[in-house]
Amino acid sequence: MLSAAGLGAEEEAAYRLLVRTTEAEPDALAEELGVAAEVARQTLGSLLAKGLARAVPGDPGRFTAVAPDVALAPRLHRRQAEVDRARHAMEQLTGEYLAHARRREAAQLIEVITSRTALREQLRLLQDGARHEVLSLCRAGHVAMSSQENTEELAALRRGVGFRVIYEGALLEEPGMLVNLAEGITLGEQARALPALPVRMLIADGELGVLPLIQHTDGLTQLTAALIRPSSLLDALKALFESLWERATPVSLTSPGSPLDTDHLYLLSLLVAGVPDKSIATQLKISQRTVQRRIAYLMERAGAQTRMQLAWHAARENWL
Repeated sequence: MLSAAGLGAEEEAAYRLLVRTTEAEPDALAEELGVAAEVARQTLGSLLAKGLARAVPGDPGRFTAVAPDVALAPRLHRRQAEVDRARHAMEQLTGEYLAHARRREAAQLIEVITSRTALREQLRLLQDGARHEVLSLCRAGHVAMSSQENTEELAALRRGVGFRVIYEGALLEEPGMLVNLAEGITLGEQARALPALPVRMLIADGELGVLPLIQHTDGLTQLTAALIRPSSLLDALKALFESLWERATPVSLTSPGSPLDTDHLYLLSLLVAGVPDKSIATQLKISQRTVQRRIAYLMERAGAQTRMQLAWHAARENWL
């Protein structure tokens, strides 16, 4: 786990032990780690050299760990700087490669992916490598991985990458989706919904897009997708996303100026997005009666006699 800070497995085990025990002698360290005394002394020497351990003042035969935030933070910062420089060099080389490749062969703009495993890996790589924003169209019936399996989005959100995602209405009715969606929104995802979407799609930083070319597979049809590099086609897909985004219904937990609390705002978002009462109740693990009681509260607050009037009032008053 600490290999990113330049520690080997034995060094990490020894350092963790020093952190837990506060102080230790080399022989006790060897016994706890289950290694030879010479190995323990060499490992301890390495920790001393790397500034991760120090001798106890007044007792040079005993050693203690240097605080992790003091010892590890500078090493991790240097490693991160190295990774950033390598990433920058990779981006420059990729740009040069593509510039020459485009002159040689226009087909380099589109790379065909022909297996679920390869598509799943590409989607993960795009999200892991994203620096600014990811755009995504999510249809019902996944072809590579479900939303719950897409842990890369949550990791990217935590490191500050923006996500704008449009969900197809039927997808929001799939088990576990509403809880998963709420987690993403809590971490910063901007979510919207439409009754139907024309394609599945993911675009990272406006530079790389993935588009399944066959939207439905029956087990006999081979999955085929395209990795699309900067081109007029990618520009068209970005324009398609923005057009759909303008039409889509926001799904939110909070909204500036909205008088509603989190539970009622999320429920209202889902209602306007067309998610049935029963699906909301089942996924959020509340009774349908609770759902209906909350809807009644919203209608009363809006002075609405029907759900259509409620949606109209919510739009007019910027509740969503």
